[in-house]
Amino acid sequence: MTDRVPSGLLVSGAIGAALTLGYLAYSRPWYFTSQTNLGAVLGLEILIVAVWLYRRVFFLVVVLSFLLAGSNLQYVTGWTRIRWIVLLTGAFVGLLIVLKDGGPRFQLFDLFAIFGVLGTFISASVSRYPTVALLKGFSMLLLFVYAGTGARIAATERERRFVLGLVTGCEVLVGATALSYAVGHNAWGNPNSLGALMAFVSPLLLWGALLGGRLSVQRRRLILYVLCVYLVFYSHSRASIGAVLVSSGLLLLVLRKYKVAIEGTVVLVIVVSAVSIYRPDAAPSLASSVIYKNAATGILTSRTSPWQEAVANISNNPWFGTGLGTTSNGYALAEGQGMFASYSEVTTEHGSSYLAVLSGVGLVGALPFFVMLIILVVKIVRTVSWTWTSRISSHPAVPLAMLILAVILHAAFEDWMFAAGNYLCVFFWSVAFIFVDLAPKGASHYVSPSGTQLGQLGPTQATHPQ
Repeated sequence: MTDRVPSGLLVSGAIGAALTLGYLAYSRPWYFTSQTNLGAVLGLEILIVAVWLYRRVFFLVVVLSFLLAGSNLQYVTGWTRIRWIVLLTGAFVGLLIVLKDGGPRFQLFDLFAIFGVLGTFISASVSRYPTVALLKGFSMLLLFVYAGTGARIAATERERRFVLGLVTGCEVLVGATALSYAVGHNAWGNPNSLGALMAFVSPLLLWGALLGGRLSVQRRRLILYVLCVYLVFYSHSRASIGAVLVSSGLLLLVLRKYKVAIEGTVVLVIVVSAVSIYRPDAAPSLASSVIYKNAATGILTSRTSPWQEAVANISNNPWFGTGLGTTSNGYALAEGQGMFASYSEVTTEHGSSYLAVLSGVGLVGALPFFVMLIILVVKIVRTVSWTWTSRISSHPAVPLAMLILAVILHAAFEDWMFAAGNYLCVFFWSVAFIFVDLAPKGASHYVSPSGTQLGQLGPTQATHPQ
């Protein structure tokens, strides 16, 4: 089964790959005595299989490749390059499928994505580092092409199964992360990365735990959700903690799970009280390290400096910015810089994704991106309203809406949303394009892009329709 990948493309690719490998084996046999080359051949074979099963597995391959590239694990340095090969392949094949067989309907969201990418190319022409800015703009182009085609193909006609697959993937991710930190290995390096990743997956786990079904599955997902929240607090990331509290609280409210919300609040208060009683020195220490980030005064002191620098960059280059992912105050590029990773000499921390995009592409270039975010917010509001009225908790758009809400809140204090090499950025925009198709479009009913009716409003509608 090719999952809608053109058979001619697959046959041509297989024949071409076989002829190439045969020629290399005959003319340059020493190539196959190198572990690096053998690893490349194995990776190519895996990529071919992923393309063959494009609809079912390629989304997973994309997410895993970027996760491995951004992790702190040993022996994964090669994934810095591999992730771009995977994304390029996914975007190319997805675009071919859509052009040949058709796909999800072109929407206003897609139009502004095109405008946003064009804005990154325009800003690159006025950047101090045009090559770097152009590469980052091209990476955003690849991401949007894949998210608008390949990611949508993975979910079309199997929306509920796709989201349940995301829930299962989040279970594995949280379990593996907890095990890594339990044995003393920092899997994600920066604590903010740990907090952000766990904050993003928490709404999916909570929704999965509240779905119903087998009691053992519910308990497993609930335990993993609690573990996920613990890891968020363990990271001491304020943006992540706030995103979890808001998204989880709103999800419980929308699904009318008042008892669960009250029980969770009581447990949290009991834990905090117990810590304060048995370790009186822990509360001031926690407040200093989490709320104030060890600053002498002010809750946002740690963000003031990067915000001020970002505002200065925006003021100096208001219309077209300094180039996506670059700054006007950077250093000269060192020799031997690669093209697959960020340049530390030319970029700077902005303390907010929204300030980062304003600084990078200016007011003109940032406008399409902000319109895309406004469209997402409008669809989140519609989804929340529809879910509250219909009392349908099993709709696949519900957890995606909460995930995107958590991301939008978190991005106000961390600048990753427009860094296409970041696994959080890749996952967010892929889910965003899928959510645009899934979100309810009316107040009375909703039909999925594949034509399957997923929910119908009415006073007698079951909470968990089959």
